[in-house]
Amino acid sequence: MTTAPERTADLYPTRGTEEVLIERKDPVVWSEPGAAGPVSAEELAGFERDGFLTVDQLISPDEVAVYRAELERLINDPAMRENERAIVEPRSKEIRSLFEVHRISEVFAELAADPRVAGRARQILGSDVYVHQSRINVKPGFGASGFYWHSDFETWHAEDGLPNMRTVSVSIALTRNYDSNGGLMIMPGSHRTFLGCAGATPKDNYKKSLQMQDAGTPSDEALTRLASEYGIRLFTGEAGSATWFDCNAMHGSGDNITPYPRSNVFLVFNSVENAAVEPFAAPVRRPAFIGARDFSPVR
Repeated sequence: MTTAPERTADLYPTRGTEEVLIERKDPVVWSEPGAAGPVSAEELAGFERDGFLTVDQLISPDEVAVYRAELERLINDPAMRENERAIVEPRSKEIRSLFEVHRISEVFAELAADPRVAGRARQILGSDVYVHQSRINVKPGFGASGFYWHSDFETWHAEDGLPNMRTVSVSIALTRNYDSNGGLMIMPGSHRTFLGCAGATPKDNYKKSLQMQDAGTPSDEALTRLASEYGIRLFTGEAGSATWFDCNAMHGSGDNITPYPRSNVFLVFNSVENAAVEPFAAPVRRPAFIGARDFSPVR
């Protein structure tokens, strides 16, 4: 007689009939105090408190030039425009995001494995890590649309099957981030509260949500409550700067109606001890180029 495999416990229910607020059940920093790595004890304490940390110059101007050239090569490649990894702007039909860049580009693969990058992820998560998602985001001037408020973990839990909050993202600026060209906004401290969204997940929801969110979108009332409690921080900085943030931090970005483009490379590291299972609140998994199913550690 065979038995069905045991279902992983769902610590963070979402996509039900009602919106819910749940206290975080996982650590924020998973490594032991004093663990070796590029993040200082003071920075780790700030990450624990706020859910993010910034690095004024993670990569040099010369390196920025290399990554910008690679970004331009990829988004101007006609084959990439037809690739399923490419997400285009609804209005301009220009590439908005290109996923799994660490798989299709040796240049970005080397960046993902760089000790300045992967080393910080290992230190925060307290284990070896793999890339759950990677992409380049392109926000050209004069009308590029933003990304509405959301918790990445809500989506990765519901639609990719990540069981626990043991995932960290880094956004590395390849252009200058002004206070006016659609920069990243985070609610400091919001990573300690999980917002379970209302409404079922449609099949193949990713095809719509990567252009404009619907399922997994917080209500105005919940966002007002979180913003009133935590405030909002807007991130600016030169090309080469970086912002690390916890998977459950409530964040978003506005449209870019300025003449100044805003492009970045976005890398998501998940602990190898938090490998994805079946989705917790979606009928099918998202494709592997959005939510990885290869859990091989970054080396």
